[in-house]
Amino acid sequence: MSTAVLTTDGCYLTVEEYLASEPLSEVKREYLGGQVYAMAGASDPHNIIASNLAGMLYNCLRGQQCRPFGSDMRLRLQQPGGTYFYYPDAMIACDPTDVGKGWRERPAALFEILSDSTRQIDAREKRAAYLGLGSLDAYVRIEQARAEVIVERRTSNGGWQMERHLGVAATVRLPGKLGMIELPLAELYEGVTLPSPVAADSAPASEPG
Repeated sequence: MSTAVLTTDGCYLTVEEYLASEPLSEVKREYLGGQVYAMAGASDPHNIIASNLAGMLYNCLRGQQCRPFGSDMRLRLQQPGGTYFYYPDAMIACDPTDVGKGWRERPAALFEILSDSTRQIDAREKRAAYLGLGSLDAYVRIEQARAEVIVERRTSNGGWQMERHLGVAATVRLPGKLGMIELPLAELYEGVTLPSPVAADSAPASEPG
């Protein structure tokens, strides 16, 4: 996710006004219960990782019912504060009835690429909203400055298990209805200049406080 900047100067927009004005906007804008936030441009590492991820998901899901989408596909959520529209960096949608309109409401997996300016939003605000989706099997947070991926996967009892994958030799494997999706970090970070190599590791991670 890129840095978001409030653009409505405190003015409230209805969902209809947001949807009507979004195609005319020069930048993508997220909608949070009446407030509109412009998405700032992403860094080179962010764009490289997003491109690598899109290609990997397409190859894994080709010919299957589940389909991957990049950051142009919106996610619509109903929150206590109203309707929200986010632009995840990627998503996987498996529900054949969840189509059209330029957004999805029942994704099976969501992905965010983190930066210093967005890490707290992605790990707290968005995490809380995303994990409330009954359709979601996995929420994946990808660091762009180092080879580190946090995966939260739904367990058989409906809870969530968090895993940390560290180092370019590690591989992320996604669960549930997604089938067999493997994302080697060496491919995910291909073309990105990283710090000194870190040994591969996959282990439970602490839940954000």
